[in-house]
Amino acid sequence: MNWWKKLNKNPLARFGASILIFFYIIVIFADFFAPYKFDEYQVNGSLLPPTQIHWRDREGNFTAPYVYPTTQGATDIETGDREITVDYDKPSPIKFFVKGPSYNLFEITLPLPPKFELVTLFPGIPVQRHLFGTIGEGKINLLGTDEQGRDEFSRLLFGGRVSLFIGLVGITISFPLGMLVGGISGYFGGWIDGVLMRLVEVLMTIPGIYLLVALAAILPSGLSSAQRFLLIVLITSLISWSGLARVIRGQVLSLKEQEFIQAAKAMGAKPLYIIVRHILPQTATYIIISATLAVPGFIVAESVLSLIGLGIQQPDVSWGNLLSLATNASIIVLQPWLIIPPAFMIITTVLAFNVLGDGLRDVLDPKSLQSQQSYGE
Repeated sequence: MNWWKKLNKNPLARFGASILIFFYIIVIFADFFAPYKFDEYQVNGSLLPPTQIHWRDREGNFTAPYVYPTTQGATDIETGDREITVDYDKPSPIKFFVKGPSYNLFEITLPLPPKFELVTLFPGIPVQRHLFGTIGEGKINLLGTDEQGRDEFSRLLFGGRVSLFIGLVGITISFPLGMLVGGISGYFGGWIDGVLMRLVEVLMTIPGIYLLVALAAILPSGLSSAQRFLLIVLITSLISWSGLARVIRGQVLSLKEQEFIQAAKAMGAKPLYIIVRHILPQTATYIIISATLAVPGFIVAESVLSLIGLGIQQPDVSWGNLLSLATNASIIVLQPWLIIPPAFMIITTVLAFNVLGDGLRDVLDPKSLQSQQSYGE
């Protein structure tokens, strides 16, 4: 646990880890933290600004927070101004742990082969309580509503499930493949090394984002969001393991001549066992650091595809398709609350992973530690 103490002394790494833990907890329990479902529509609630929370009554005295029912009125054809109607006669108190749309806590649903349709593995516990909400006709939209009257804050939390977990699923697929190919190539050498490294070099020449756009554009239109999610992950994973394989190969070339490897050979251990059991664990430091730094790439790839309409499709939600509204200039100017939050979440998540990766590199990389000690001396 010495590495954990060293990591804890790095303020940037600690800050990045804290942000990521907070984000993952929020999106995992989005049903509880979000006041509404991500696809719940509000009648006459299209493109409402963030709800104004009142703390004083009409006499000016401090009171418990409340909101007023707010709806969209008519739009002026000449000026384009939208009339917002507020019903001041029906204040709605804001409460914690209020009843709302029902959901299943701890429900486990995964897309499984062969059709990769969502299958419920554990039904969860039926719950109706949400962290906060209103009592009455008024709605609390902390970040306003979108063009279809859906709460933007709730959609932001649910969208994080796709955007945050796509990176974890991606490295789960790509890293074992890169480690195995790099290990086999470095251990056996010869024509096996030549063939595998030429394949790696070909993959490294493929521009990833253009391949993603091209493949996503030819996907059948009837695919569900779960199927699109898996295809995006698979496509991104199959082109992202090549760099890891090259680095692992270089490390294996130096490790396979070590005495403990020669001893394992003398005892009759099979090559694959030696690679998996003795050689690859020695590269764990680099793998942990690379995995941390690779996750943002998957997040950005999904965001770009969803932004241009080739990723997760409405009414399902991700941070990328929340940003797709940025293609509408009037939305950027008149409803910036729809663009800024998902952009902020993507940028913050990418930066958090990067600073955490830098902190892990400083703690786990022996060369980095030696250079810091030499500099200190």
